[in-house]
Amino acid sequence: MMGKLRILVAVVMFLEMVSTTSLGVVYTESGRVQGKSIRLGSRRHMDVFKGIPFADVPEMFEKPQPHPGWEDVLMATEDKEMCLQLNLLMTDTRGSEDCLYLNIWVPHGRSVSTNLPVMVWIYGGAFLIGDSMGFNILGNNLYSGQEIADKGNVIVVTLGYRVGTLGFLSTGDSSLPGNYGLWDQQAAIAWVHRNIRSFGGDPDNITIFGESAGGASVSFQTLTPHNKGLIKRAISQSGVAFCPWAIERNPRKTAEEIAVRVNCPIDDRMANCLKMTDPAALTMAGPIQVISSPDAPIVYNLVLTAVIDGDFLPDEPSNLFHNAADIDYMAGVNDMDGHLFAAMDLPSINLNLVDTPIDDMKTLLASFTKDKGEAGLEEAYSTYTSTWGTKPSRKDIKKTIVDIETDYIFLVATQAALYRHAANATRGRTYSYLFSEPSRLGGMGRPFPSWMGADHFDDVQYVFGLPFATPLIYWPLHRKLSGYMIAYWTNFAKTGDPNKGDLSVPATWPRFNKTGQQYLEINAQMDQSYVRRKMRMRYVHFWTSILPSLPDVSEESI
Repeated sequence: MMGKLRILVAVVMFLEMVSTTSLGVVYTESGRVQGKSIRLGSRRHMDVFKGIPFADVPEMFEKPQPHPGWEDVLMATEDKEMCLQLNLLMTDTRGSEDCLYLNIWVPHGRSVSTNLPVMVWIYGGAFLIGDSMGFNILGNNLYSGQEIADKGNVIVVTLGYRVGTLGFLSTGDSSLPGNYGLWDQQAAIAWVHRNIRSFGGDPDNITIFGESAGGASVSFQTLTPHNKGLIKRAISQSGVAFCPWAIERNPRKTAEEIAVRVNCPIDDRMANCLKMTDPAALTMAGPIQVISSPDAPIVYNLVLTAVIDGDFLPDEPSNLFHNAADIDYMAGVNDMDGHLFAAMDLPSINLNLVDTPIDDMKTLLASFTKDKGEAGLEEAYSTYTSTWGTKPSRKDIKKTIVDIETDYIFLVATQAALYRHAANATRGRTYSYLFSEPSRLGGMGRPFPSWMGADHFDDVQYVFGLPFATPLIYWPLHRKLSGYMIAYWTNFAKTGDPNKGDLSVPATWPRFNKTGQQYLEINAQMDQSYVRRKMRMRYVHFWTSILPSLPDVSEESI
């Protein structure tokens, strides 16, 4: 009898522990929500909320509006549809216009959490594709916040925003000003600031982070005056506002091309016609050209992006860094971020037994320096071949092409943004990194060459703890690296210093400043010797000082 009683007491105590470490029903400005409570281990629990609307169903080509609310308790337990976009084969559309939802992961220990730091993720995808959960790997969503939230003891939020034509079409004037996807992100950030205290979060300690187009979005969100006081810290991974693909300089041309495809006039009736056109047809009409070459690099095909609209971005990004002066900022790139793009422009770089002609490399450089004509090409070629010697190897040429695309598309712009942030910072701290863990698709018998470093997007799996969530497809060294990155990222979110927080790190990461320009190289083998200075300074100097000093030439003279 006593044995049964002890078992009953134990069960009651367990159930009580579970019930007291869940938020239960949460009150938000639009209504009550309830998520799913999961047990992660001894005295470790988590509330997961999926599909909380942060705005109403958006009107086409309009800013998001507040959600009207609901009466009953909203069961926030199911993923919502992604925003309307092209499928991966670009043969049809997928998703819905009703897509402005967010997801929240709240960790608990012995008691319900309060005043936790908050990390808000903005996904990438060239402003054309993507969603708040990411693709599924062996039953685990890439952008699941569970591992970061649990290991770092932070609240994680992921959000949806409009992409492609519906998110970024602009006529370049007030009739269709553009930046609707950025406004969606801003609405979500503002919603989190207003409501996250009810979920146990600290509204005065919000970190936004994102990768690629998401990294550039993070940069834009720190620069816009509309987020003043909402963001404490920010992390841009492989994308900043200065990237050559981040801002479209001739949006009217793109708008007219789309208008023609959907049978709209290109006069003063164009905007109204576009607003009345079927959203799926507009999405399909987006100018997506996946075929590229050295004289027409893929990066120039990314034209549905942010615009300087006089509102969200009232000026050139370089003139808006005063808005980020109090924001702690971390930014970095992968050491072969440009490989994905170089492989589309020159597929031969991935073929170990096939030469990549030097003339193809010259053509690529000419594309990137076209405004400066022959003088620009000569300077670029001299810069990038200075270490070759008299007879460059096949590998030398291929790696140099990847370096060129990495520098031009990501690295130089990121260094410039870090420099500008540090120069304008008052209370905000600045940190720079280079992620260099070799791609898991590189090596003997794999799709990529053995010399491959970290490709574009390779960092995200480690930040989100995928080696812990799906251990069967990773090695122990990958879990070690993932632990390092979660520690740095969440320490930064808590304190503004990636070295200081609840988790230990393998190397002390120094702040970036205008003179030393120190950065941390991140990979599974890292220790204190991985602190470096002046990332690829010769090449940064070429793109930011030497090339701009050359006179422009007309298109006809190229």
